[in-house]
Amino acid sequence: MQIISLIWGILAIIGMLIGFIPCLGAYNWLNIPFAAIGLIISIISVVNEKPNESKSSGTAGIIMCASAIIFGVFRLMLGGGIL
Repeated sequence: MQIISLIWGILAIIGMLIGFIPCLGAYNWLNIPFAAIGLIISIISVVNEKPNESKSSGTAGIIMCASAIIFGVFRLMLGGGIL
């Protein structure tokens, strides 16, 4: 499940970068919920991991999804999408 969260985080970051392109800022309205679902999946994968196994992929998914949410909201505020 950690691989899924890592892939989901990478896709969320790519979506965030697409949302930073001028005239495509409204794409963040789709990417923020996508990243939020990825964040939930990443947290579940880290919590359910066995104690002696690596949690690096799940942690990377958490970081990427959280940064996609934060920067997506920031981009919407800059573009006037959120008042």
